[in-house]
Amino acid sequence: MNLVSTSIRYFTFILAAAGVIAMGFVLQAIRSQEVAIPPPPVAPPLKSAPSDIAATGILEAQGENVAIGVPLPGLVESVKVEVNQVVKKGDPLLSLDDRELRASLLKQNAAVIIAAANLTVARAQLVKVQDMLDRLKSVTDQRAISQDDLRNSTNDVRVANAQVMAGEAQLTAAHADVKQTQLLIDRLTVKAPRNGTILQVNIRAGEYASPQNKQPALVLGDISTLHIRADVDEQNAMGVAPGLDATFSLKSDSSRQFKVQFVRIEPYVIPKISLTGASTERVDTRVLQVIYKLDKPKDQNLYVGQQVDVFIARKK
Repeated sequence: MNLVSTSIRYFTFILAAAGVIAMGFVLQAIRSQEVAIPPPPVAPPLKSAPSDIAATGILEAQGENVAIGVPLPGLVESVKVEVNQVVKKGDPLLSLDDRELRASLLKQNAAVIIAAANLTVARAQLVKVQDMLDRLKSVTDQRAISQDDLRNSTNDVRVANAQVMAGEAQLTAAHADVKQTQLLIDRLTVKAPRNGTILQVNIRAGEYASPQNKQPALVLGDISTLHIRADVDEQNAMGVAPGLDATFSLKSDSSRQFKVQFVRIEPYVIPKISLTGASTERVDTRVLQVIYKLDKPKDQNLYVGQQVDVFIARKK
């Protein structure tokens, strides 16, 4: 009996030890499958002093970009410029199909010739009746001529004068029609409204252009000097004043900052337009727009439309 109880007791100890060992293996396996929790991210260094007003800005051409449109719907006959081409005020940019107007111009030029011929006939008729009247008046003895003939000749001269005036008016109107059509033809050639560089070409020869198109046919801008349009939240608008210094950095390189010169404050607070597209960016606020200018750095490529971070010294 003692032997049996002793055997049971030892067997129980062995089972307990085996259970402890098995539990250790299970815990070790669980630990090996656990994913280490990464440490919390380190906050990025501040880009500027806390006293600065931070704003989101965008690079634009001096005097803003010019969206070139067309005066009326039509087929594009030719595009005369390319992207990055420098143009001067008055240079042709694109032309629309003008065959219909040129056909009308042919007819109007013919009308000018007809009006000129009619005027020549009217003037000749005036000379004829005037000569008849002068001969009747030159008779010294008025009893030798009929008074009815004299009155009729006088009336003929008046009618002939009126016909000459009508012919001159018709000729003037015909010339005006020709000039109007020529102006309409010239209007179909879109010209540069000012000096600048072609930033975009969104139309090709053979495509249909319309003033209702949301996308402009061409985009023109003076990029010799770039401007920055900074959007300052209305909560910080009271801290902005004319002439305050400012710096900006590119989104891609926050370590380098560029100085900019104050140009103007646009005195109208507008609804904010989402620039970054981030879900945390509020679009229900209003912003004050401040314009700065900078000279293009020689060692850094800057492009119109780039987003930048602007830091404005707060008004003291």
